[in-house]
Amino acid sequence: MLINRIYRKYLKNNLFMRMIFLFSVITIVTIIILAYLMFHFMSQSVVQRQLDIQKGAIQTVSNYIRDKYDSVQVMMRDVYRDGDLTSNTSYFLEHTYEEYVKYRLDRFYTESGAPGDTVKYFRNRVEDDPNIVSLMLYSAEQQYLYAYKNRDFKIVSTNASRSYVPDAMYLEVGSNVSVPNIWVRKASDIAESPMFSVRVPINNKSSLRNIGQLLVYFDSERIWDSLDNYKGDFKGTILVLSSAGDVIFDSSDTYYGHKYPYIEQVNTLYDSDVVKEGMSITKLTDTQGGFTVLSVVPKSEFAASYRGIRNTILTVSLICILFAIVVSSLFINGFAKRTHSIIRFTRKVKNGDMTARIKDVRDDELGQISKSFNDMLEELNLYIDRVYKAEIKQKHTELAALEARVNPHFLYNTLEVIRMRAISQGATDVGEMIYSLSVLFKSYVQQKPRYTLKDELEACRLYLELFRIRYKDKFSYHIQCDKKLEDKVVLKMSLQPIIENYILHGMRTDKTDNQISVTVVGEDENLRVEVRDNGQGIYPERLAEVKQGLLNPNEYSESFGLRSIHERLKLLYGSFYGVDVQSEIGKGTAVTVWFPDLREDGTHDV
Repeated sequence: MLINRIYRKYLKNNLFMRMIFLFSVITIVTIIILAYLMFHFMSQSVVQRQLDIQKGAIQTVSNYIRDKYDSVQVMMRDVYRDGDLTSNTSYFLEHTYEEYVKYRLDRFYTESGAPGDTVKYFRNRVEDDPNIVSLMLYSAEQQYLYAYKNRDFKIVSTNASRSYVPDAMYLEVGSNVSVPNIWVRKASDIAESPMFSVRVPINNKSSLRNIGQLLVYFDSERIWDSLDNYKGDFKGTILVLSSAGDVIFDSSDTYYGHKYPYIEQVNTLYDSDVVKEGMSITKLTDTQGGFTVLSVVPKSEFAASYRGIRNTILTVSLICILFAIVVSSLFINGFAKRTHSIIRFTRKVKNGDMTARIKDVRDDELGQISKSFNDMLEELNLYIDRVYKAEIKQKHTELAALEARVNPHFLYNTLEVIRMRAISQGATDVGEMIYSLSVLFKSYVQQKPRYTLKDELEACRLYLELFRIRYKDKFSYHIQCDKKLEDKVVLKMSLQPIIENYILHGMRTDKTDNQISVTVVGEDENLRVEVRDNGQGIYPERLAEVKQGLLNPNEYSESFGLRSIHERLKLLYGSFYGVDVQSEIGKGTAVTVWFPDLREDGTHDV
């Protein structure tokens, strides 16, 4: 109800308020759509950039752990490639340490140096890589654990009756990355700290029998060093999971050393990038190392990264909306004031003040309307005067015609009686003449709402037919008009007086070749009708008087028919239209009449 009341009061009859309202709605909707699209595009770009950062971060972590995994593989590969080192390592794991020392001393004396010391080789590996917390060789047959920590070398007995280490080693046989086994860590007296282990089985090269394992513990905190390029950029949490789901590394320090509670959901993810339960999860799995690197980012953190963009776009959009509405309102208000000024002047004209004028000198559309309005008033004043005179002249013409039509119905009946009498007496030519005269008079008397060129040409034909019958072989006529032009609107009695002048003044009755032609031609937006005869012609002095009479109709009283046609055309349609007469003694006369190409409603473009 309130909206309806506001609409009726401010919008219904106020075009400019509707324009401001419509423009404001379009502006607001457009800016909102553009702002949304811009925000969507930019936020997607920010999210994509953040996802790229997350991918780069987990790729770096994966590469770091893979490098450590590969370094352990290289250790064993170098052992297998060196025959002396391979045999010494096999002996080292298949015998007690005292027997290995004695074995090495024997070879030292017999083989001049005995290269390939297993203990020294692995000690050097530990010293080469500062990220190694501890390196351990486990002998499955002797159930001993040889542990390297910094420069220390320690031998730990892991007899199954006093330790769970053999069981743990048996259950965890394989080549993968995992968290350190608690029993192995305690047996080797390694302090509890974030670490990850790489386990590689050791086989006897000759028998291919498993004789032990190589375990290397790396400091998980060093993973942070690989993320130096991403610190402050990546969001959420980066985790490294073993194949069993244990957390090897956790950037949030929440799940390290525990089984990841969402490992089942992670294992069901096939895509590397998914959004699940409000979390964006990026997953990267290393099949050889058997570990998975995850990036878990809450969507709220992504939203925080583009919150500043959202606020900026919102502020700019509000400023643009306010600016657009204010500027457009000021502009339309000025436009409305000028329009109301025009409306006030039109009301003055409506009340009869034909001297009112609009003072607006601008060249825009309203200025042109004002100028056109002023010009229209000038033309209207001239047109009123011109039409008034034309109507008076038309009334005079009609009055003269009416005076000649004394009791037309009595005349029709009388002519019809005479015609029938002539036919009954065998005078058919007289009957035809009376018929043509009757139809001609009838066309003059009838008041048609739309008088066309076809009607005027038919009146001319009937008039000419009278004299063709009268003079028989001495007179002929020809009327030529395109069918497309017959429906054009013309003035009544605009051609017949010209033909009448020829019959009365130009025809030579002593000749047998009297001819008259009426030709209608369309030229541009006008009609040109030429009435040409081969009659006596007009003397130059008389022709000059006729032309002067056309130019100054009020000073001459002769040639009423031509002057009437000429003056009516000029008064109604303009100075371009009218009658032109050309004649030559002994050769004939040509009268040209110019009509406008009127529309169906009887108007034309001046």
